[in-house]
Amino acid sequence: MNTLERLKLRRTEMWLLILATLVVPIMFISLELAMGNELGTHILMLMGGYMGIFIVAHLAMAWVAPFADQIMLPVVATLNGIGLVMIYRLDEATGYSTVNSQLMWTVVGVTLMVAVLLLLRDYKSLSRYSYLLGVVGIVLLALPLVWPQPGGVEARIWIWLGPFSIQPGEFSKILLLLFFAQLLATKRALFTVAGYRFLGMDFPRLRDLAPILVVWALAILIMAGANDFGPALLLFTTVLAMVYLATGRGSWLLIGAVLVAVGAFAVYQVSSKIQERVQNFVDPVAHYDTTGYQLSQSLFGMSWGGITGTGIGQGYPNMIPVVHSDFILAAIGEELGLIGLAAIIVLFGVFVTRGMRTATLARDSYGKLVASGLSMTIMIQIFVVVAGISSLMPMTGLTTPFMSQGGSSLMANYILMAIILRISDSARRPVMSKQASEVAA
Repeated sequence: MNTLERLKLRRTEMWLLILATLVVPIMFISLELAMGNELGTHILMLMGGYMGIFIVAHLAMAWVAPFADQIMLPVVATLNGIGLVMIYRLDEATGYSTVNSQLMWTVVGVTLMVAVLLLLRDYKSLSRYSYLLGVVGIVLLALPLVWPQPGGVEARIWIWLGPFSIQPGEFSKILLLLFFAQLLATKRALFTVAGYRFLGMDFPRLRDLAPILVVWALAILIMAGANDFGPALLLFTTVLAMVYLATGRGSWLLIGAVLVAVGAFAVYQVSSKIQERVQNFVDPVAHYDTTGYQLSQSLFGMSWGGITGTGIGQGYPNMIPVVHSDFILAAIGEELGLIGLAAIIVLFGVFVTRGMRTATLARDSYGKLVASGLSMTIMIQIFVVVAGISSLMPMTGLTTPFMSQGGSSLMANYILMAIILRISDSARRPVMSKQASEVAA
């Protein structure tokens, strides 16, 4: 297959990327005009850099994964671009200068996506290293607990390497999900074997609960040691959802709900930070002058934005502490309103739907579990973030994938998408084409 044929296969992706690379520059221009700025070289370089990144990404996709899903990359390009617009807007309001580094991390993230697609010709090869991936994932997750932390840091989820900081938990979740996908694929009978019947549901035998109890204990240790329950909650709920998909037994969800309740209560007793977050969730305004200030400002801003928003560049999202990362969706809710925030959630819904569609097309259990698990971790993360900024549940400190400022999240989520795209390419590739490629190789 020549280059022109490969590009023709991805025409849908091309047109959607053209739409994305029109919408995002228009937002940049509207923002500059709203703030009374002239269209200088900096904003033109940001727009040009953004467009160039995804032109290269499209060409690379046509070469390394021509049969992969054509919707996911344009969706991510749009989310990433809107994130860049909001970070630039917040930089202008706060005096920070983070948008250039965010664009750089976008380049790194897309490069990693292409590299994974190039190196991972057969995703099934990952299953041969599942235990090694699991061990590395656990090491990365535990590394911040023993890494020297600077003063004033509450959550031990970062490691510092000179001027750079990395959140290894973003990468460990991918490795651990790959491990659990292989475990579920090979030990499926362990999770479906009949045990006890109660309230019309079949519950597993006590000895068969070991894998999920290990994950639960690991999550509790992470929460207690890191003084942060966001990554642990994300890991446990994703693994639990994967177990449910693999078995179809609702009893696992009930067991998981009980374990979450027990674990949350236990950690609540020993963590003052989590106690504060629960108190802020119950009544953030009551603690407005102290720990509830961030959440209160988020609620005030989104309330002021209303349905249609104040207009990009016309609100005061900079009043929210750490708005670049943890609360970027609150900034979008204020300036683009409920309509803009709903559009972002719909885009994430499309991404997750395409990932689950890939899972249904995969020809093997391992591919199905990997694609569904990686898709669900994005879905759960978005639910937790939106619920946190709107006070539907306590804040967790999780960031918004592809949008929040920070390199670790961007790199990890582009790697995550690359794995799903590789599974999609393999599932959609015609059988004759696959055989021919194997002969050519």
